[in-house]
Parts: sequence; C-alpha cells; structure tokens
Amino acid sequence: MPGMATGRRRYAACGGALAAAIVLSIAGAAVAQRPAPQPQPSATDARETVQADVSTRSVAVTSSFTGVEIVVFGAVDNSRQASAESGLYDIVIVLEGTPTRLIARRKSNLAGLWVNTHSITFESVPSYYAIVSTRPLDELADPLVLRENDIGFEYVRMTPIRGWETGVTTADLEDFKSAVIWLKQRDGLYIEDKYGVAFIGRSLFRASIDLPANVPVGPLEARIHLFREGRLLSTYRTRVNLRREGLERFLHTAAFSYPLLYGVFTVLLSVGAGLAASTVFRRRGH
Repeated sequence: MPGMATGRRRYAACGGALAAAIVLSIAGAAVAQRPAPQPQPSATDARETVQADVSTRSVAVTSSFTGVEIVVFGAVDNSRQASAESGLYDIVIVLEGTPTRLIARRKSNLAGLWVNTHSITFESVPSYYAIVSTRPLDELADPLVLRENDIGFEYVRMTPIRGWETGVTTADLEDFKSAVIWLKQRDGLYIEDKYGVAFIGRSLFRASIDLPANVPVGPLEARIHLFREGRLLSTYRTRVNLRREGLERFLHTAAFSYPLLYGVFTVLLSVGAGLAASTVFRRRGH
C-alpha cells in the first residue's frame, strides 16, 4: 500500500539519522577522552647547563716535578648569547685541594723578643685553592650566593677547633683567617685570576691554572659554576689526581710505613756520607 510504504521510508530515514547521531556522539566522546598534546619546549625555553673537563686527570709528582699547567675547558648547553663578546654568561672555576688541619700562630714583642703568644687550630683548610673567573667576583654575583657556594678567599672553609674558646674576638678570628690566606698566597698555593676565563664563541670557554712545584700531593676538585645576571644556573664537578711516582713515592712510602727503619737508614746514610767526605778531604790535604 502507498501509505504503508511511505511510512516505512520515513522510519528508515529517522533510524538512519539516529544511528548517525549515535556514531557522532561516540566519536566525540573518544576525542574528548584523548589527552591533549603537550606543547614541546622551544630551544629558548631550555635550561642552560655547563659541561666541562680538564686537560689531564692525573699528574705524576716525581723528584724533578717543577709544576704543571691545568687547562679547564667546557661549553654552555642551550646557550643564548649571540657571541663571545656579548657577556651574557659568567664562568667561575674553583680548583680546591685536599682539606687539611692547620695551626695559625700570632707573634708578639715581649721584652724585645718575638714569641708566639696565641694560636688557633683550623680544620678543613684547603691545601690549595685557585679561583679564575670571567670578571671580578663582586661584579658577577651577590656575596650571599658566593658564601653559599664557597667561592672567593673570604668564604674559604676554615673551621676553628682549638684556641678560639676564650680571649678571642670575632675580629681576632678574622685576622687569623686573613693571615692564613696571605701566607698561602705568598707560597703560591692560593691563586686568583679575575679575568682568567675566556669564551671562545657563543658557548665554548677555556681557562688555564698553574700548579706550583710545592702543591700538596692529593686529589684536587674542580668546580665550574655558570652564572647569568648574578644567578647561579649550573655547577659541574671533576677531579685532578696528583700522585707520587718513582723515587719520590718510594721515599714517602718508606717514611710513613716504616718510620723507625727509615730514620735509622737516613742516620747511617748521613754518617757514611760524612765519613766519605772526611776521607776525601784528608787525602787531598796530604
């Protein structure tokens, strides 16, 4: 019948529309449940870090050791400065020796004689301390930041453990610390170079540090700090090992492992050398 056929067509059309609506709503729900893509950080948003290394990781100390030059080189990852001359970043390199115990003594003139009147024992004093930077420390960072990271002679770790309990003021303690630093500088063990780090291009940098002949043997820790606008961005650490070799190592081991035998041997050697010299001069006299 015509009416019935028309009704079937209308029903089929409504059913098709309903099915399409259901499919669209399921697809919309699936799209809604799918996580939105996260934006990828651009190169300008990446955090700057410093990577570095030293020219040599191990230095042999022999009887003919006269010192050595250590080259520190590295790069700033994700650097934003356009050229080496832009000065966006500052680099501070600290090369620090093994902490040791040290006694500082004060001399006073008593009745025309200079005698030791007071002493303070410090612990954890770096045996060697070199600091090189792109510019003076007071221009590149706040003193609080420098203090927190032990950067600079004023903030070298010196912990008094004896002699400061009574009769020593804060000013006296600072005088003792200043005297220790001055003596270390005089011996060439505390070094500062305010313009010792140079950038080579937009990210590469280089610096050289001299180790004197009297540098204490042991591990040295190198800390490379990256600053921008007075803010510490990154720190990298590496090591340089100073070790005795040859006759120097044999004598050092014998002196500390067998002190009695070493003492007897040195006395006998001195007596033998004296007798030999006396015999030679006696024969020449005749």
